[in-house]
Amino acid sequence: MNGAAKGDLAEPLTAIIVFAHGSPVAEANEEVARLAEEVSRRAGCPARAAFLEVAQPNLEAAVSEAARAGARRIVVVPYFLTMGVHVRRDLPRLLAEQQARFPSVDIRAAQSLEGYPGMADALLDRAQEALRTATSKRVTSDQ
Repeated sequence: MNGAAKGDLAEPLTAIIVFAHGSPVAEANEEVARLAEEVSRRAGCPARAAFLEVAQPNLEAAVSEAARAGARRIVVVPYFLTMGVHVRRDLPRLLAEQQARFPSVDIRAAQSLEGYPGMADALLDRAQEALRTATSKRVTSDQ
């Protein structure tokens, strides 16, 4: 793992919430939930998805569930590419509301994916995949 040692996250009573926008497309939300499961597996602590709008659970429900399960530290990781209005305005407001509800729980936000050093590699990997695979779609003028 880059950044923090796995042991930092695996300390007892830590939970991670992968916080995404939410979509009316169920498969998109399910993919975020699968990502949270993988984060949990790799971190060695509970992790789950939460959504800003459209999908459930919302952040309030996810924080409440983690706190009821005994989490004393909750790290909310925004699954947003940039520091847009949801990360700059909505997330701090939502976190302040949850911190007021659970004052004995340390609730903190991680950075969005903006500026993450591995992002350029991920985009290049996807571009290379598109060039290699027969399943990638070629855009034509009639589309």
